[in-house]
Amino acid sequence: MADQIKVTIKVNDNGSLRVTGPVELVDAEGNPFEHKETFSLCRCGGSGNKPFCDGTHKSIGFESAPRAKQNE
Repeated sequence: MADQIKVTIKVNDNGSLRVTGPVELVDAEGNPFEHKETFSLCRCGGSGNKPFCDGTHKSIGFESAPRAKQNE
């Protein structure tokens, strides 16, 4: 079985979604966005460069720090 490369999406506290790994990001019509292998997606809705994060979350006071539920 070939080695599979893992893509990671990290939910940053009060900020973006950080995507690391080889992934294709496409718009609603299937057109690909140009990006590097590691990039951040806007989560606050305020970016002037959607779908990418431009740091606007810092100036608008966006707050969100969700945590994954742990199995006990």
